[in-house]
Amino acid sequence: MSFAPSTRKGPVGVAVIGAGNISKQYLDNLTTFPDLKVHVIADLFVEAAEARAKEYGIAEFGTPELALNHPDVEIIVNLTIPAAHVEVATAAVNAGKHVWTEKPFSLDRESGLGLLKAADAAGIRLGTAPDTFLGAGLQTARRIIERGDIGTPLTGMTTFQTPGPESWHPNPAFLFQHGAGPLFDMGPYYLTALVQAFGSVRKVAAVGSAAKATRVIGSGPKAGEEFAVEVPTHVSAMAQFEGGQSSHSVFSFESPRLRMGFVEITGTEATLSLPDPNYFDGDLKLWRPGAEEPEIIPATGPAQGRGLGVLDMARALRAGTAHRATGDLAYHVLDTMVSISESVESGSFVDVTSNAPVSAAIPEDWAPETATL
Repeated sequence: MSFAPSTRKGPVGVAVIGAGNISKQYLDNLTTFPDLKVHVIADLFVEAAEARAKEYGIAEFGTPELALNHPDVEIIVNLTIPAAHVEVATAAVNAGKHVWTEKPFSLDRESGLGLLKAADAAGIRLGTAPDTFLGAGLQTARRIIERGDIGTPLTGMTTFQTPGPESWHPNPAFLFQHGAGPLFDMGPYYLTALVQAFGSVRKVAAVGSAAKATRVIGSGPKAGEEFAVEVPTHVSAMAQFEGGQSSHSVFSFESPRLRMGFVEITGTEATLSLPDPNYFDGDLKLWRPGAEEPEIIPATGPAQGRGLGVLDMARALRAGTAHRATGDLAYHVLDTMVSISESVESGSFVDVTSNAPVSAAIPEDWAPETATL
């Protein structure tokens, strides 16, 4: 899709729908980037929206309808639960607002494609988390790989293992329902990192399991309450990419030992250890044949945190250029995760037919804290 420059000038107006835990990480940045202006915090629970608005000095709060109908809001930042992502994003498209939505993009291919088509027909931009790949860590990795420092990229390995979020999250049941679990909750970070290194996924194979039928909330006002586990809580997946490269990934809520943020890309000349793809920064390690220790490479570039993708969309909106964390990229990652789930159920390889567009690199001097609009 091609875009004309925005007719509006100055900072881009934003509204946040969803005042839950993740909203704090976004608002820490959205309220400090000078090219953005947060006008509204909205939530079905208005008292939650009010508390968050007061915390960040935002003038208006209320139900989602306030955000959708606000004349100064150009981008809706959709931080609702996964099951509501497409519904809220579609409402924003119908209201003529551009949309940034938390991951996953959708819970199934049909609703995801429907959202893409609706936005395309309306000339609306879609952006979707994770935007961590825009941060210094993964952008530095991209520059290293594109320079040829590891030779021709061949294989990837990623690992995410924890005991599960029920011990610390005050309301974790949704993380064990359809559209979540370790694959859909954490998979977007790791799979996006792999797609940025190798291009589009072409086929996958996976196995999965759930060790327990129920789990118990370990903290907060609901501590001691039991809830049902509806999805696999351990998934082991292989993927093959369009260039012939392959990867192996583990996504688990079943490991007493924590292994988070492990991503390695191996090429013909060296292996590159990437920073945790759930974060925006972190040193890289380059392992060469015969070396006893890796070369430590500091990340360079912007690393402010969640909201970089919203800012990139806002600046692209004013300029009429393409933003980077697109709906098409997010849909390809969603398509890959759905295919992994289908492989778990069928026990066979599943083809992935969608494509991930190549996103432009972030310049090292791209400065979120500088006013440009």
